Amino acid sequence: MDVALDTLKFIDLSASSIAFLFIVGFIGGLVSGFIGSGGAFVLTPGMMSLGVPGTVAVASNMCHKFPKALVGAIKRFRYGQVDVKLGLVMAASAGVGVQVGIKVQNAILESWGQAGSNLYVSLSFVAVLVIVGGYVFYDAMTSGKSDEADKAGSLALRLQKINLWPMMTFKTAGVRISFWFTVPVGFATGMLAATIAVGGFIGVPGMIYVMGVGGLVASASELVIAFAMGLCGTINWAMHGMVDIRLTLIILAGSLLGVQLGAIGTTLVRESMIKVVMGSIMLIVAVSRALAVPKYLAQLGLMEIAPERVEFMDQASFLIMCAALLLGAVIILGSMYKARKAEARQSTAYGQA
Repeated sequence: MDVALDTLKFIDLSASSIAFLFIVGFIGGLVSGFIGSGGAFVLTPGMMSLGVPGTVAVASNMCHKFPKALVGAIKRFRYGQVDVKLGLVMAASAGVGVQVGIKVQNAILESWGQAGSNLYVSLSFVAVLVIVGGYVFYDAMTSGKSDEADKAGSLALRLQKINLWPMMTFKTAGVRISFWFTVPVGFATGMLAATIAVGGFIGVPGMIYVMGVGGLVASASELVIAFAMGLCGTINWAMHGMVDIRLTLIILAGSLLGVQLGAIGTTLVRESMIKVVMGSIMLIVAVSRALAVPKYLAQLGLMEIAPERVEFMDQASFLIMCAALLLGAVIILGSMYKARKAEARQSTAYGQA
């Protein structure tokens, strides 16, 4: 623990960095309310692109997560999208995953220092974002041509047929499945949330493809899980001195605005569009984090690279991150605008009939 605290560094905040963090928070909240994820795959890399150490970015992100998730969950509960029972059951195993994940992150920090922690966070982001984002985007492209609601995949259908006690029925989700098949999804969600501050884009696809939950209910119910994980994780990280409350308050201010707008968007667009947004942003952010990897390898003495090349890749990483944020905002707000416009045309046509 002494090693972890000795290597801890809180960055200086300028007016431009505060503005950037607020915008990151707003778009992270927009994405969170729209796809159900806590938005960490935008927020954590966004903070790290400003030089925030990986552990501080993870901890501060978790700290802002639970109040934002609570707001989003209440909003979407009013729309009838949240399966509270599903969220609470998943949160139980996710809570265990959070505690294990924090121990893993601290072990890496003590053994390899801040550069090792940053490398771990970045490599984990790249691997998970490419795998999950690629699959989600592919699924969105292949299923987006249909106007039908999400249907359970072959894996989920097979698991639902296995009568392994205790069986659980989730009415809002319209799913009956063994409790034991919810455990690995919840545990993985919590562990990744604690180690690299991502959970939703593992939890949401897990509920969709492993359990057979529809996209809207999965994304909404994940906010319940995010609230529980964020609360437990914040307490633990704060006891380790890792939470930068300045970062938390800035991104929270932006997020609380974005999350409500994103939640409204889910009532206006097709479910396949949620997958398009999730997959697109994931793949772009993966490229951004990949460009940061050589710098951390050089800091650990595992790679030789010219300083000017490191600076170039840092700038490219930052610009690509900005592009991902802009793309997410354009897709979500554009979809909402088109849906509103279509509703207005239908209302006009109905009034004239």
